[in-house]
Amino acid sequence: MEQFLDFFGKLPNIGKVGWIVVCMSIFWILEGMWPLSGFRYRKWKHAFPNLVLLTTTILINALFGVLTAGLFLWMDQHQFGLLYLVDFPWWVELIMALLLLDLLAQYLVHYLLHKVKFMWRFHMVHHSDTAVDVTTGTRHHPGDYVMREMFSLVAILVSGMPFAFYVFYRLTTILFTYFTHANLNIPGWLDKSISYIFISPHMHKFHHHFERPWTDTNFGNIFSIWDRLFGTLVYDDPRKIRYGLDVLQDSTSDQLGYQLKLPFDPTIKTDR
Repeated sequence: MEQFLDFFGKLPNIGKVGWIVVCMSIFWILEGMWPLSGFRYRKWKHAFPNLVLLTTTILINALFGVLTAGLFLWMDQHQFGLLYLVDFPWWVELIMALLLLDLLAQYLVHYLLHKVKFMWRFHMVHHSDTAVDVTTGTRHHPGDYVMREMFSLVAILVSGMPFAFYVFYRLTTILFTYFTHANLNIPGWLDKSISYIFISPHMHKFHHHFERPWTDTNFGNIFSIWDRLFGTLVYDDPRKIRYGLDVLQDSTSDQLGYQLKLPFDPTIKTDR
């Protein structure tokens, strides 16, 4: 337990950025070798706006890191949070923390990003990508990511987890983000088996279908339990999927300036 807390609690920021690079690079290579969809696109041109948005995400994460550090100090001083009320083996508490964070900081906020009109307009940028690949996982409008980070703070406060648990959770979400967005064609039986417990690549692709009802399904990031529990899970033939959004022109997908202004464009009509 002490070794676990020491390693993840003291992991430098460069190590976290390095984990992003490693995960993205691995799935970039794998999706090139075994692609699910045969996109006819210039991969680096498509990646450019997504990588720029990754930069804004890292900057926002750094700013929220100050608030997060202060919150952990306050919780430690006041022994605040659910995990302070129990005394289970450390690995049980780690699983509990992962489940709670995946529920509040991933599933719940993701659900609201689809259901609340104001939030959806920011989240549309993520769904406007017409060639979903590993870099799509980094494609978040700054406004979208700020809202996600606010829910992360709430989840931390409710859980009362050690800081090392939170770092482990963030590294796990990075891995699953790139794994599930990668344009990776894995055997159907394997993907289906993974989806019984975790979010699988094929499972998340239905979430990126260009129209509802599939767009409003499969909100989880790590675990599929929440989609199963709340009736938002769908699984079908991934060959039926078409990426993008039905209210946007496909030609705007890689236009960074357009995507940044998208939430504020009154000409974009949506019924949410």
